[in-house]
Amino acid sequence: MTSDDQKKAAGEAAAQLVEAGMIVGLGTGSTAAWFVRALAARKLDVRGVPTSLATAELARSLGIDIVELDSVDEIDLTVDGADEIGPGLALIKGGGAALLREKLVWEASRRCVAIADASKRVRRLGAFPLPIEVIPFGHLSTARRLCDAFAECDLAIAPRLRSRDGAPVLTDQGNLIYDAPCGAIEDPSQLADALKAVTGVVDHGLFLDLADEAFLATDKGVERLTP
Repeated sequence: MTSDDQKKAAGEAAAQLVEAGMIVGLGTGSTAAWFVRALAARKLDVRGVPTSLATAELARSLGIDIVELDSVDEIDLTVDGADEIGPGLALIKGGGAALLREKLVWEASRRCVAIADASKRVRRLGAFPLPIEVIPFGHLSTARRLCDAFAECDLAIAPRLRSRDGAPVLTDQGNLIYDAPCGAIEDPSQLADALKAVTGVVDHGLFLDLADEAFLATDKGVERLTP
C-alpha cells in the first residue's frame, strides 16, 4: 500500500465510528480529507465542525452540513490526522497550519480519534518539526524568547518562520507559524508548558492527553491504538 492508500484506509475506518445525529469535528490535512470523503459517502444526518476553511469548503462540496463551534455545546466525535503519534498517543500536529482551530475543536469533543499512515508512529516525538503559532506583531522578538523557552528544556533550537513561495504562511486567523526542529522531545509536557508561557505564542502543535484512540493504517490493515 502507498502512503495515500494507508491514509484512505484510516479515514474510511474512522468514518465507521460516526452515527446519525452526531456532531462531528472535521480535521485538516490529507488524511483528514479522506475521512471527510468517507463520511460524506455514508450519507448520514450529521453536522460537521471544520477545523479550517479548506476543510469547510471540502465538506460543503460533498454535502455535509457545516456548523460553527460556538453554535454547539459539545462535539460528539472529532477525527483528525497527526504528523507524529508517540507513546501514550501524544501527538505533534500543525503541519497544515491549522493547529489552533484543531486544538479548540479537540478540546470541545467528548471523543477524539487520530488517523494516520504507518510512518507517523514514532517511539519519541520530535523528528517532525514542532509547529508554533504566533501573532505577527513582534514575531521576531517572540522567536527570540522561544529560543529561551527551548533552552529551559535543554533544547538548543532556533525556530524557523514557515514560508511558501517566498512569503510567510498565514493561518486562517492571520497568524504566523514557526517550526522548531527538536529532533527528540524528552519531556513533552514540560515543553508544552514552557512554550505556552511565552507572550505572543497563540498555541503549539503538542497535543497531549487529548487523543482517546488512533487508527494507524499499515500494509496489514488498520491498527487501533489506545493510550
